[in-house]
Amino acid sequence: MSLLKFESMLKTNAVYFFDLVEFEEIIVHYLDAGKHALAKKAVKLGLQQHPASVELKLLQVEIYVFENELDKASILLKIIERLEPNNDEVFIQKATISSKQGNHKEAIELLKKALTFTDDKVDVWSLLGMEYLYLDDFNNARSTFIKCVEVDFEDYSALYNVVYCFDMEAKHEEAITYLNAYVERNPYCEVAWHQLGRQYFILEMFEKALMSFEYAVLIDESFIGGYLEKAKTLEQLGRYKEAIDNYLITLELDDATAFVCLRVGECYEKLLNLDEAISFYKKAVHEDPLLDKGWVSLANLYFLDENYQKAAYYISKALKIEEDNFLYWRRYAEINLRLNFYEEAVVGYVKCLSLNDTDLEVFIGLTDVLSFLGEFNDAMSTLVKAQKFYKDAAEIEYRLAGLFFILNKEKYGFDHLITALTIDYDYHIILKELYPIVYDDKKVQKLLVDYKKATE
Repeated sequence: MSLLKFESMLKTNAVYFFDLVEFEEIIVHYLDAGKHALAKKAVKLGLQQHPASVELKLLQVEIYVFENELDKASILLKIIERLEPNNDEVFIQKATISSKQGNHKEAIELLKKALTFTDDKVDVWSLLGMEYLYLDDFNNARSTFIKCVEVDFEDYSALYNVVYCFDMEAKHEEAITYLNAYVERNPYCEVAWHQLGRQYFILEMFEKALMSFEYAVLIDESFIGGYLEKAKTLEQLGRYKEAIDNYLITLELDDATAFVCLRVGECYEKLLNLDEAISFYKKAVHEDPLLDKGWVSLANLYFLDENYQKAAYYISKALKIEEDNFLYWRRYAEINLRLNFYEEAVVGYVKCLSLNDTDLEVFIGLTDVLSFLGEFNDAMSTLVKAQKFYKDAAEIEYRLAGLFFILNKEKYGFDHLITALTIDYDYHIILKELYPIVYDDKKVQKLLVDYKKATE
């Protein structure tokens, strides 16, 4: 009724009288609703009618703080403190100002002072906990939020913060102990069961995690987070069909998300149901066209299916989104090899190396393509780079031998061939595959036979 009367007054420019309680209710309503312009008008009018009211002055401070007029807020707080030196709200607002200025230690001391004057300690503890979080003081933050939970078991914001502090200190066993004690006292709290499941999951105690998530969704059958975590846990246990069922429940409860479609696709892929996997990967990229993992998953499946044209199309989509992912470039190179696009394959492998992908497979892949293209010197320099990372690798030594023979540097060729034979004699068949002219050379054949006899 007061609110209607106040808004009517604003429309007509008439001036009505409101008692102090009415003004406080009107201002708090507007602040909670985010209507700060109307809150300001109400405070201004309220102070005109009740100029001595400390409560209205404190609401004026709150508006100053919101508008970042911290100097005005501080001046007004000094006036209020002289009037009421033991008013807890004064110290709370002073702490808010200190916090905004980055003086978190000062804010903590002010909030501790507020605690000595207030009967409603929970709100102050909550603010105090946040100040400790700003300082990464997780131990004090946790103990402060625990006090909030002890007073109000349904203060889930504080409960989340308690678990967050445990997480930040990697104290997962302690978190489990705390949450188990909590659910003993409050067994129908889906939030606590969900958080407990998360801790078990982190510690790879998947059976216990699954049980916790099952309790969470039994308590609240519309708890999307519970179904998601349950599905992820079932995946870890290799129960992919059940995981899919739980992911699909989340799609029934809410709009489709790219993340869920991607996970369902991965489950179907593990079940070797590739048609369904492709279907859900396509749904994932439809929901989020910038989801590079969706595009690369499609590329990988089509690659396995030997549909290299489609694989090339989808890997290019992924690379447009995430061009610094060496795994994507490696797949790009492999796909283009299958398509006999050798220049593009070279581009892919070179890009991998530029992104510090020093896997032996990359060096070997690039060497073989360059050799096929007749770029023997470039192939040689690639192997020399590889040697810095891989000592005594038969894959490198046989290729160096082959290239030296091709470049008419027979002595070096034999040196590397002997080294290669020492490392892995049976792998010499790679010469026949990559450098058949070298393999068929009579001197090379004689060395292979003589080496075999000498080592028998």
